[in-house]
Amino acid sequence: MKTLWHWTKRALLGLVLLFVAYQLWLLGHVLWWKWVPPSETSFMSLRLGELNAQQPDAELRYRWVPYERISIHLKRAVIAAEDDKFVDHEGFDWDGIQKAIEKNQKKGKAVAGGSTISQQLAKNLFLSPSRSYFRKAEEAIITVMIETLWDKRRILEVYLNVVEWGNGIFGCEAAAQRYFKISAAQLAPAQSARLAVMLPNPRKYEKTFGPRLAAHAARIQGRANYAEVP
Repeated sequence: MKTLWHWTKRALLGLVLLFVAYQLWLLGHVLWWKWVPPSETSFMSLRLGELNAQQPDAELRYRWVPYERISIHLKRAVIAAEDDKFVDHEGFDWDGIQKAIEKNQKKGKAVAGGSTISQQLAKNLFLSPSRSYFRKAEEAIITVMIETLWDKRRILEVYLNVVEWGNGIFGCEAAAQRYFKISAAQLAPAQSARLAVMLPNPRKYEKTFGPRLAAHAARIQGRANYAEVP
């Protein structure tokens, strides 16, 4: 019995050390990306694997642009559409989370997430689209790291540069070129609102952008005028 307990303790200690080592690995990346643009994210890696399974020579469209070369209209539209309390919260919108829970309970399924831009960035950089309690817990830990070590300007800059905007399309520069044949710096209010409302399901809306989504984009365009940008 003592031998079993001994090995159980050693196994538990090993798991704890592995968990701590993984968190330190994540922390190291968060520190590095505070100054250096990510060359690849977890979502990019997953998507490229899917594309290569269908077409071995497929490549992602991704080009980093600095914060100053991203249209102010896109910054405002994305904040208005995804996280209107972005500049004020510390990574989590507790009111939004509560409303999402209530909405999901009412619908009987997950139809709303309540995730902030910081949480979405944490997921995009390191995790996967899968839904699990462990993934949400890890997302929360990474979100705290990002919010502690980066300022809001850097969070928005990285988010706009790495978020998925279509099949194999990552970041606002690739999206602006793909949909409007212009740079991210040239995006107008209507174009920015259209891109912003695509974010919840970009690969679907890349193919179908109907009247309902167009009406939502018009609402976001109006709300974007009041969005506070870091």
